[in-house]
Amino acid sequence: MKAVHFGAGNIGRGFVGLLLHEGGYELVFSDVAAPLVDAINAVSQYTVHEVGEGGHDKVVTGFRAINSATHPDEVIEEIAGANVLTTAVGPTILKFVAPHVLSGLALRDPSSPPLQIMACENAINATDLLRDEIKSLAGDAWDAIAGRAVFANTAVDRIVPAQPAGEGVDVTVEPFFEWAIERTPFGDDPPKIPGAHFVDDLAPYIERKLFTVNTGHATTAYFGAQAGAEKISDALADDAIAARVAATLEETSALLTAKHDLDPDDLAAYRATILRRFRNPALPDTVWRVGRQPLRKLSLHERFVGPASEAAERGLSTTALVAAMGAALAFDDAEDPQSVDMQRMLREQDAATFTAAVTGLEPGHPLFSKVQAVVAERQAELAR
Repeated sequence: MKAVHFGAGNIGRGFVGLLLHEGGYELVFSDVAAPLVDAINAVSQYTVHEVGEGGHDKVVTGFRAINSATHPDEVIEEIAGANVLTTAVGPTILKFVAPHVLSGLALRDPSSPPLQIMACENAINATDLLRDEIKSLAGDAWDAIAGRAVFANTAVDRIVPAQPAGEGVDVTVEPFFEWAIERTPFGDDPPKIPGAHFVDDLAPYIERKLFTVNTGHATTAYFGAQAGAEKISDALADDAIAARVAATLEETSALLTAKHDLDPDDLAAYRATILRRFRNPALPDTVWRVGRQPLRKLSLHERFVGPASEAAERGLSTTALVAAMGAALAFDDAEDPQSVDMQRMLREQDAATFTAAVTGLEPGHPLFSKVQAVVAERQAELAR
């Protein structure tokens, strides 16, 4: 069995690649970073270090890497003969993966089992995004090759911080992970991935993860940066910050209960687990890494505006979520291009224009005026 994985970074090696290896797949990493590809090909094994309670070192073997920028034909050939294809590249990069996948499907033997495709991204229905990109590129040829692949959405969760210098291709991760995968697309032949679980309805799992883990992580980062904390665990050691994060997640849990009928007690236990994970002192995760790309995190379907807009439409509280957005607006990191752009936009645009452009909310939406108010507050701070 063979799996092609796009994105040989820390998530690719320390989470998706590890589980595929444990499932018995030969691993082919595809990446455009030449030094990383060379480093992977220079070793015969790497170690995933799980740090924290219950963690173990796990060794990965049976892999190789291809530079898809310089050797696209090699990647396409591997796709044509693979059983599984996964990604961990970021939702905005899927459009660059799509041409390779399409070409691989075109070369695939029509009599072979369909390629099982899963985009493991921090986005809702990311696999659908990848499929739509491929379908758009295929045009009239889509009908002829559509049966050569099955596409399943997934929800993935594992904290993989910035890695210590000098670790090579080894990866440090937390012990906890979750990989939920749509069951229906695979019929009677799901991929063999130990530790993954297959579900009939993925939507609650995706949104529970995004609106708890991602919202909570970013909230901790932005309030932590405001308070001068360096690490995520340091930020949550501040009782005031911990209370703000807890309040934010109580609001997202209220939405999850209203929308998906999830059990409030189960969600409370899930929130407690998430906060314990964030407090793991063995993870060297910084507020600056977690807080980067604030413009994306403040966009319409992301971790703040996504749940807050739906909560506002249902008449649920959004006070803590809006406060977290206010903290995000204060995120000022000269090394993060989106942070620099955001601070420039705050200086150049009026509050209503900025709110509409960044959040995608319509002015008549029940959340719009609340977000506009915190935008105006940030602009007043910058003007002082």
